[in-house]
Amino acid sequence: MSKTTIPLDAVDHSWVRRTPAAVQPYLRLMRLDRPIGSWLLFWPCVFGLALGAALEHRDFLAHANDWWLLFLFAAGTLVMRGAGCTYNDIVDRKIDAAVERTRGRPIPSGAVSVWEAVAFLVVQCFVGLLILLLLNPFAMMVGALSLLLVGAYPFMKRITWWPQAWLGLTFNWGVLLGCAAMADRLPLSAYMIYAAGLCWTLGYDTIYALQDIEDDALVGVKSTARLFGTAEAPKWIAVFFAVMLVLFGAGGLMAHLGLPFLLVLVVAGGHLVWQVRTLKPTNPRNCLRLFRANRDTGLLLALALIVAGWAL
Repeated sequence: MSKTTIPLDAVDHSWVRRTPAAVQPYLRLMRLDRPIGSWLLFWPCVFGLALGAALEHRDFLAHANDWWLLFLFAAGTLVMRGAGCTYNDIVDRKIDAAVERTRGRPIPSGAVSVWEAVAFLVVQCFVGLLILLLLNPFAMMVGALSLLLVGAYPFMKRITWWPQAWLGLTFNWGVLLGCAAMADRLPLSAYMIYAAGLCWTLGYDTIYALQDIEDDALVGVKSTARLFGTAEAPKWIAVFFAVMLVLFGAGGLMAHLGLPFLLVLVVAGGHLVWQVRTLKPTNPRNCLRLFRANRDTGLLLALALIVAGWAL
C-alpha cells in the first residue's frame, strides 16, 4: 500500500496535506487531519472550566487567568488526543490493517514504524506532562488519574460490547479536570455534567461506529453499533441523548444556573433531535456527517454554561 494513502474519514483539503511529506504521517498519527476528535475532547474541558467559574460566582473569561487556562486546555487537548490516538494505533495496528476505513493510517500503511510511533508517543506525553504541571496540585492529581482510563481504552472493544461507554469516561474527564483547575474542588454538579458527557459520547460514538459495523463483525471488534444493530441503534441513540440532556440540566441547576442556561440547553436538545431524525444507519457518509455535527452540539452545551454563568 502507498505510504501516501489518505484515510477515508480525513477532512477534505486538510492543511495537513500541505505540510512536508516527512511530517504528514506524524500529524495524521495525531489525527490533526480529523479535528472533530479534538473538538469532542476540548468541549468537556470548557464545560468544566465554565462550571468552575460559575461555582466561584464570577464570569468565565472575564479574567486573564481564565484565558490562560483555556489556552492550556486547548494545547493539552491537541497533545493528549494525539498521544491517545498514537497509543491506540500502536495497539490496534493489526485491526486497523483489516478495516477499509483505517488501513490507510500511518502504522498499518507503513508510513510510520511501530518504534517510531512509540518514540513519538513519549514526546507527546512529555509535553502533556509539562502542561499538567502548570495546573494546581488538585487538578494535577485529577489529570493523572485519567491515564488509567486512557491506558485501558484500546482493549475495551475486545472484551465488552460497550467500548463507547469507556470512551465516554475517558473523553469527558476534562469536565472534572477543568472544574478542578478553575475551582479547586469537585462538587456533585461536576459529576452530573461528567455523567451527561458520558451519555453524549455513547450517542455520538455509536453513530460513528455504524460506519464500521460490517468490518468490525469480520474482525471480531465489539461496539454498541453491533450490539444494537442498524434497526435499533437510532432508538438507543435517542435515549442516550435524552438522558444526557436531563443530567446536563440537573448539573446546571445544582450550580444555580437559571433560565439562560435552560434556554440554550433547549437549543442543544433541538440539535440532537435533528441528528436522530436524519440518521441513516446504513449510510456511512451520513453517519460521519452527523458524528462531526457534534462539534456544534458541544459548542451549544458550552454556551449554555458560559452564558448562564455571566447571568449570575
